[in-house]
Amino acid sequence: MKTSTTTLYTYVSLFIIIFFFLSPSLSSIISSQNTICNITPYPSFCITTLPSDYLSIHNQTLFFLQQSLSITKTILQLTSSYLNQSTIPFSTLLVLQDCLNLAELNTDLLSTVIEAIINSTDSNINIFSNQVYDLQTLLSAVITNHQTCLDGFLDVNPYPKIRTALSNPLSDGIKLYSTSLALFTHGWVRIDVRTSSLEKTITMNNNRKLLQTSVDNVMVTQKVVVNPDGSGDFVTINDAVDAAPNKTGTNNGYHVIYVVAGIYSEYVSIAKNKENLMIIGDGIDRTVITGSRSVVDGWTTFQSAAFAVVGKGFVAVNMTFRNTAGSNKHQAVAVRNGADMSVFYNCSFEGYQDTLYAHSLRQFYKNCNIYGTVDFIFGNAAAVFQNCNIYPRLPMQNQFNAVTAQGRTDPNQNTGFSIWNCYIVAASELSGVNSSYNDIKTYLGRPWKEYSRTIYMQCFIDGLVDPKGWVEWLGEFALSTLYYGEFGNWGEGSDTSNRVTWEGYHLMDGKDADEFTVYKFIHGDKWLPLTGVPFRAGFQ
Repeated sequence: MKTSTTTLYTYVSLFIIIFFFLSPSLSSIISSQNTICNITPYPSFCITTLPSDYLSIHNQTLFFLQQSLSITKTILQLTSSYLNQSTIPFSTLLVLQDCLNLAELNTDLLSTVIEAIINSTDSNINIFSNQVYDLQTLLSAVITNHQTCLDGFLDVNPYPKIRTALSNPLSDGIKLYSTSLALFTHGWVRIDVRTSSLEKTITMNNNRKLLQTSVDNVMVTQKVVVNPDGSGDFVTINDAVDAAPNKTGTNNGYHVIYVVAGIYSEYVSIAKNKENLMIIGDGIDRTVITGSRSVVDGWTTFQSAAFAVVGKGFVAVNMTFRNTAGSNKHQAVAVRNGADMSVFYNCSFEGYQDTLYAHSLRQFYKNCNIYGTVDFIFGNAAAVFQNCNIYPRLPMQNQFNAVTAQGRTDPNQNTGFSIWNCYIVAASELSGVNSSYNDIKTYLGRPWKEYSRTIYMQCFIDGLVDPKGWVEWLGEFALSTLYYGEFGNWGEGSDTSNRVTWEGYHLMDGKDADEFTVYKFIHGDKWLPLTGVPFRAGFQ
């Protein structure tokens, strides 16, 4: 008996559906190019780039990741070659240096993800599943790093020759990175049913105990002292950082740098090979790192930071970080943080525009003071701010304050700012201003990038915050694609009756807000206990 074409088609369709849902391995799921590419932000680019013989999600993702690594190496080579030319102006050189450093970071990040996927097989798929969030975090950072390079070129407008040579690789890079993240997110990232406790409080030991060789949950492998009077091991913080051991591939504890009270006028940069450093000061306003670089003075925003860190597992305790450039120098960063699983505890960040650059990867801020005016918490990390004091300051004439400018550029990035149980109140210089400044407006945030994501939950919001709450970046840009949310806030400025009516703005319930807790949003219950810093993991 012959089977009709319609019946055969029905059987085949039913087989595909059953196969899709019952297949034990993601790598065996077969998808057409059009279908798989339609889930990416660049479907046409995906279709024309993906070879026809790459049929499984596993191989398709791996292909785009390998292409991403290849384009990263091309960008690295090109930027390196131009840095050797003496005729390039200083501002362009700074952007090229940023792009070079960020491409080096992306080479490491992409190599780590590729190695993990290659090593994943049917026999260890459960082990690989435990890495999924970590790898999505790394791929999110790859896009952030690349976007920072692109932003630098937009600001500087470099030589036509350089712009022409780099335009195609930079353009292809963002498409390849975004496509890789989309395929990985849709192919591997699943709802993570967490079983650990939703409520954790780890007691922070005092400074004296932290300087011992072993402290409860905090392991210390070595401790050194920085004192400008010469009585310690080093007289500058940079000397102490340079002497710290490079990463060895294992986490045997923290290398602790104790910095005695004083003002340290030095630009500190903690590189990627300096992992698990813990810097401890004598307290806010007692141990101070200060600088004055700014965009007005010719620096890129990225390089204006008084303190910068990318070394994984960094912890800072009892410190002040200050950029003294002033409001009239515009972008002037106190701290730039691109360190994965990093923590700032009992610290103060002081500046005006762009004070705290929460650049990328997972970050946690506890009991910190943050001062600024325009976009003074910005970047594209997955960051939680818990029990912090956020102080809008007095801006320049005709300026308004925007607390946040979150920079998520891709819908598949697991990034955003979660501001939880914090106080948003005016700094003394703003609360006591004369009548000519009474029209100064302060907003909770504005969308620096298309998928900007910021949440305020269980915060005290004082009356200085404008009733509309949030402000536009430019016209209708990002108002439907951003995600701004508020939950359980209190104080005069928390009244939501006159808030913006943008499509991307949300009055959240407890279930929505739970997604932005330490436990869910940055998986902090897995790594924060090692730091000894107290944290609240969830609502219950």
